[in-house]
Amino acid sequence: MASWTLQSLLLWEVLLPAVWAQVQGLVGGSALLEADVPPGFRVRDAIWRSLWPSEKLVATFFRGAPEILYDSRFLGRAQLHGNLSLEIQPLEQGDSGNFSLLLVDTRGRIESHSIQLTVYEAVSRPTVQVFIAVAGGTQPPKICQVFLSCVVPNSSEVTYSWQREGAAEHGDPQQGLFIDSQVLRISLGPGDEDTVYSCTVSNPVSWDSVAVTPWESCSQKTGPGDKSYKDILLVAVPISLLLLLAGVLSVWHCALCSGKKRRNNSPDRVTIETETPLV
Repeated sequence: MASWTLQSLLLWEVLLPAVWAQVQGLVGGSALLEADVPPGFRVRDAIWRSLWPSEKLVATFFRGAPEILYDSRFLGRAQLHGNLSLEIQPLEQGDSGNFSLLLVDTRGRIESHSIQLTVYEAVSRPTVQVFIAVAGGTQPPKICQVFLSCVVPNSSEVTYSWQREGAAEHGDPQQGLFIDSQVLRISLGPGDEDTVYSCTVSNPVSWDSVAVTPWESCSQKTGPGDKSYKDILLVAVPISLLLLLAGVLSVWHCALCSGKKRRNNSPDRVTIETETPLV
């Protein structure tokens, strides 16, 4: 009888429009899937199910008797509260998915609710790298062109933002954002020695931030041992050309040697043929 009743309720749920809600959680934390019971709705039965990746019963409430006895990934981590809300803890990465709640009141009325749970990992601490562009002849003096790159290992669904602090009174420098705000281009001048830039990475449930003072790299760009991308090109390009030229000469030399051998061997074969005695 109980099995027939359960099957009938689940069939009714397919025919009812669902009310959707969204819940977000952090790996290792907890998530509360609230049972939104309408005013005046006296609950007799309640059924919680997970719908993805496979449909499983998670918890039930039949005539005052709560149960969490079903084979689901949440067994041992799910708790059914007195108000019929379902709490899951600790959360795991694979817990993201859709859940449904079917409510039946004492007069046989049915309510259906669906909840989407999304579980995120905490963002890792980002790393900010400073790249200095070498000034050309047309660039104004005492101006430092800088690229700030912000990188975080687990970058899935992570957003990037930049904040400038300690700016000079003459206003914000020229700047631009690239690669979904992971790279910031700025132009620093006199008065920006103490200007701090911070990169903040975040997802819906966590965030972290790192700050740098770019002018420190600008003041060291002409120091001994520092190399710019132009310096590297001045060394790498000639070496590459020399290696390419050496390869071409080697192929050409091998071709000449092969040609000489063929020419040297041809007369020998003719001599043998002409010196063969006639019968």
